[in-house]
Amino acid sequence: QVQLVESGGGSVQAGGSLRLSCVVSGDTSRRRSVGWLRQAPGKEREGVARICFGGTSTYYADAVKGRFTISQDRAANTVHLQMNSLKPEDTAMYYCAAKRECTGGLQPASFSTWGQGTQVTVSS
Repeated sequence: QVQLVESGGGSVQAGGSLRLSCVVSGDTSRRRSVGWLRQAPGKEREGVARICFGGTSTYYADAVKGRFTISQDRAANTVHLQMNSLKPEDTAMYYCAAKRECTGGLQPASFSTWGQGTQVTVSS
């Protein structure tokens, strides 16, 4: 079983930055990819970025390419999402999630383990 705990959300003005963190614990042998997904009020959940846990392969949604960077601290079993040049449309609940494969895109249905979420609010 894998457990995911997010932190780092908050409120920021447009153009600002935030860094989210996700501590990964438990048996990661069957959850080889960790990603960040988000859900804004009244909208469907969407993928933001993912990284191969223990590796270097990354994948980003077009909406965040060039602004967000996903990375990991292997020693701390933590995955980070650095968010720069934030826009009001980035406002959402952000979730850390894990899936079995380290391939494919960011479809929410492909992620089987979820954290509790952390709120990000960007004001104009």
